Amino acid sequence: MSSKRRPVLFNANVQPRLAKFNSPESVAHFHQQLPGFGRTPLINLDDVAEEIGVRAVRVKDESKRLGLPSFKILGASWGSFKAITQVLGLPLSISIEALKQAVASRPISLHAATDGNHGRAVARMGTILSIPVEIWVPESMHLSTIELIRSEGAEVIVSGGSYDSAVSEAQESAERKGGILIQDFAFNDYQDIPKWIVEGYATMMLEIDEQMGEESIDLVIAPVGVGSLAQAVVSHYKGKEAPTAVLTVEPDTAACFYKSLRRGEIVVEHSSPTVMAGLDCGTVSSIAWPILQEGVDAALTVSDYEAHQASVHLKNHGISSAPCGAATLAALRRLSESEKATLGLNSNSLVLLLSTEGARDYVMPLSVDTDDAVSLTQTLVQIDSVNSTLVPALGGGETAIARYIKAWLEHRDIESHWIEPVRGRPSVIGVVRGKGVGKSLMFNGHIDTVTLSGYDGDPLSGHIKDGKLYGRGSADMKGGVAAALVALASVQGLGLSGDVIFAGVADEEAKSMGTEHVLQAGWRADAAIVSEPTNLEIIHAHKGFVWLEVDVFGRAAHGSRPDLGVDAIIKAGYFLVELDKYATGLKNKVPDSPVGPPSVHASLITGGEEVSSYPALCSVSIERRTVAGETPETVEQEVRAILAKLKDHDTDFDFDVRITFSRPPFSISRDHPFVLATVGAVGQSLGEQPVLRGGPFWADSALLSAEGIATLIWGPRGEGLHAKQEYVYSDSVTCVADTLSTIARGYCA
Repeated sequence: MSSKRRPVLFNANVQPRLAKFNSPESVAHFHQQLPGFGRTPLINLDDVAEEIGVRAVRVKDESKRLGLPSFKILGASWGSFKAITQVLGLPLSISIEALKQAVASRPISLHAATDGNHGRAVARMGTILSIPVEIWVPESMHLSTIELIRSEGAEVIVSGGSYDSAVSEAQESAERKGGILIQDFAFNDYQDIPKWIVEGYATMMLEIDEQMGEESIDLVIAPVGVGSLAQAVVSHYKGKEAPTAVLTVEPDTAACFYKSLRRGEIVVEHSSPTVMAGLDCGTVSSIAWPILQEGVDAALTVSDYEAHQASVHLKNHGISSAPCGAATLAALRRLSESEKATLGLNSNSLVLLLSTEGARDYVMPLSVDTDDAVSLTQTLVQIDSVNSTLVPALGGGETAIARYIKAWLEHRDIESHWIEPVRGRPSVIGVVRGKGVGKSLMFNGHIDTVTLSGYDGDPLSGHIKDGKLYGRGSADMKGGVAAALVALASVQGLGLSGDVIFAGVADEEAKSMGTEHVLQAGWRADAAIVSEPTNLEIIHAHKGFVWLEVDVFGRAAHGSRPDLGVDAIIKAGYFLVELDKYATGLKNKVPDSPVGPPSVHASLITGGEEVSSYPALCSVSIERRTVAGETPETVEQEVRAILAKLKDHDTDFDFDVRITFSRPPFSISRDHPFVLATVGAVGQSLGEQPVLRGGPFWADSALLSAEGIATLIWGPRGEGLHAKQEYVYSDSVTCVADTLSTIARGYCA
C-alpha cells in the first residue's frame, strides 16, 4: 500500500442523529408485489473479521435481487411506480397489474442514464408494465453490459461522453418525447423522482434489521456514486437510537463526495472511467448532499485494483460481486489501526458491508500502488500507447496510459487535469500546489511511443535483465515519465512556495500536439525539465526542423509519345542532385552553435500512375534540420532558389514548394540561473561534473522555451530508441527520480 495515498477523511461536523425514513413499510409492501421478490442473504466473513480485528464482518449480498444482479431495482421500481401514478393521477394503493392496464391506454415512455444496473432496472420495470424504455449510457461502458440492458427490451443509446453527459442527454430526450426521466441523481428542480428512488432502498435496510435481530451494527460501509444509496443508509442508521458510524467509499478517480465533503460544498469532479462503473459519477445528488454532509462519519477512496482484489476475495467465498460491489470490502481492508480506532472499531465491533452488484465483465486493472520509479516504469511499458498518428490502423493512442497516470495521481490525492481538445489524444496534468509565492517547475514527458511492429520480443514486457528494463518506450520515454511522477509525489506535503507540475503529453513522436494543448490550456511554469533519455547528460540546446513538399510537374502522355510527354520523375532527379549538393554545403558549414551544422535530406518520393505513361507529377518530401537564426521562411527561400535556378536552365522544369510543418530550434544560455542550479544538483547526484551539451534531435522543450519557460532536457540512460530492441537502465531511472525531487525542493522552496 502506498504511503502517499489519499487519506481517510473524517467528518468533524457529523451529527449523531438525523431524521429517519417515512413509512418504509409501504415501500416494502410494494416490492413484495413484484415477481420473484425475496430477501437477499447476509453472509458472515469470518476471515475478514479476524484480519481486521473485529467480532464480525457481514456482507449484504445484492447479486440476485428480483432476478437482476443489483439492488438498483428497489429504487428504480418504486421511483417509476410513483412517477407513473402521479402522471396518471392514480393512488399509490393501485396494484402493479392494475397500473399495467392503465398505462396500456395512454402512451408513456421511461428514460434514464446509467452506468449499468440502474438502467437495466428501469428497463425491467418497462417490461413489467409493457411500456417503452430508452437508456443512455456513457461511451466507456463495456459492450456486455450494454447487451444486458438491451436484453431487458430497452433501446440503448451510447452517449459521446461520460455518465454526466448521458444524464443530460437522457433528460433532453425525455423532454423532447414527452416521457418520464427516472434518474437517481437530483439536480436543479428535478428532485421528486430521485427522492422516491432513495425511498425504494429502505426495503434493503428493513431486511438487514430483520436479519440482524437483536445485534447492533457499529460501522456500515456504503459505496457512493451520486449518493442515493448512501443517503438511504445514513437516513436509516442515523435515525436509530443506537449509534452507528457510516463510512463511504468511492473510486480514486471519481471522488466527487470525498472532495465535496473536504471543501464543504458540492464539487463537480471530472471523473475517469473505472471498473467500479456504478460509482463513476462526477457530481453528488443535490438531495443526497446535505444528508451525507451531516451523517457520514468518514469518507475514503480505493483504486480499481483494490476493488478487483476484493471482488476476487468475495468470489472465493462464493459471493458474486463486481468491483463496484466489492468496493466496501476494499475500503475496510485499507483502514490503518489508527483509522479503525477513530471509527470506534475494536474486538467487539460488528461491521456491515453492502455488496451492491453481482459479477460482470471488466478489463483487468493495473495496480497504482507503487511509489518506486522502476516498478512504475515497468507498468507504463506494459500499456500500449503507440501514437495513432504514426500508425492509424494499429496505434492504441494515449487514452489508456493517460487514464492510468490520472488514476496514479488521484490515488495519491494529487490534483489532476485531463486535457483532450482532440478526441482520443489526451494529455494529463498533475499539480502539487505551493503557497503561491515561489517559482514553479514543470516536469514534461511524452506518453506516446512509436510502433510495436518489428520489435524483437515482447514490446510490452517491461522485464528487467542485467539492470536493463526492456520494452517499447522504456527509454523513450516511460522511464523519464515514471521518474517525473515519483518526483512529483515526493514533494507533496512539503509546503513548498511554488507549484510543481507534471505534464504527461500526447503525440510527441509525431507533431507534439500534446504539449501544444497543455500550453493552450494555460499551463505555465518558470522552468521545466523534459526527462527524455539523455544518458544523464544535460541538453541545453537542440535543432529545429522544417518539413517541405516539393512538387515537380511534367506533362502526361502515352509512353510512345516522347514528343508530347515531359517526365516529372526525371525532372525531379535534377532537383535531387542539387539537393545533395545543398546538403553537402550545409554539412561543411563551420557550426556556430552547440548543436552542430544544419542538415537536409529527402524523406519520401512519389510519382507516376503506370509504367506506360509519362508521369505528370513527382512529389518529394524534405526534412530540413535548423539551427538558431534560421526560420521556416529562410529555409523555404533557399529551397525555392535551387528550384528557380533549375527552371532558368530548363524551360520544361516547373515546380511548386510549400511548408507542411515546422518546429523551432531551442537553446538556453549555459550560465542561466536554472541551468547552473540543475548542473549543481545533477553533479551532486552523479558524484561528478555532468556533461552539458547540445543535441541534434528535436523535443518538446522548444515549445516550452518559446513561451518563456527556462527549459532543459535531462533523463535516464537507455538504448534502442525506435529500434528492434529498446531498454532503459533501471538504476538511472531511480537516479533521475531522486534528482528531479532534489531540484524541485530547491527551485520551488
